[in-house]
Amino acid sequence: MKHYLFLILCIGFCLSGCQSPPSNTLQVAATSSPHAEILEFVKPDLKAKGIDLTIVVMDDFNMQNRALADGEVDANFFQHLPFLEAQKKDFHYRLEPLVSVHIEPMGLYSKKIKSLDQLKERATIAIPSDPSNQTRALLLLEQKGVIQLRQQINPSLLDVTANPKHLEFVEIDSPLLTRTLEDVDAAAISTNFALQGGLSPTKEAIAMEDTHSQFANLIVIREGESQRPDLQALKQSLTTEKVHQWIEIHYPNAVIPAF
Repeated sequence: MKHYLFLILCIGFCLSGCQSPPSNTLQVAATSSPHAEILEFVKPDLKAKGIDLTIVVMDDFNMQNRALADGEVDANFFQHLPFLEAQKKDFHYRLEPLVSVHIEPMGLYSKKIKSLDQLKERATIAIPSDPSNQTRALLLLEQKGVIQLRQQINPSLLDVTANPKHLEFVEIDSPLLTRTLEDVDAAAISTNFALQGGLSPTKEAIAMEDTHSQFANLIVIREGESQRPDLQALKQSLTTEKVHQWIEIHYPNAVIPAF
């Protein structure tokens, strides 16, 4: 009987020992384009490291940091540092960047004009309503000589000191900006939403933010978790030469690698 019990225990041990270890699931929230598309590209690399990447598509900017802070996902991929800092200030999130992946230059788009020189008196410009992307839009307009600002650090509409054409600004949630193009003279739209709206940044933008931008898009995680092996694997997979080349091929001049 003792020998029989020993044999059962040995068989059970061998069976459990011979099974493949359970895969590690990593959940990352991301906007659909290009963020989720880039994550899809690195899925096989992570799978080879024993990590099953689950991409949770969220195009509402206000949901992703909340989901991360509440532990619903392990990381998110949609925002730049000024947006993250503003969210941390407003909502007291304990979040931090893990790695910069790419830059999506903001562009000015229009269905009514072909160049900024064609802007008429009291033309209507749609700009993002959230403070950090509104800052980008205003800095872009100043860079192109359309307005002047009192300050370069986090300017708002209150900081517009010169507006020679008396442009009228309409604040719109970023995901809705492409839908306003029939109703306004121009709209400042970040590349991810331009791509989602079927716009070609390289062909249709009448003005574009330069590449020397502080607005690189980040993988963001909870504070103190940067050394997690699965997050380090994600960081490594997203910053390879293969990913660099893939971004340049799939989004030429519209999405620029930041590594």
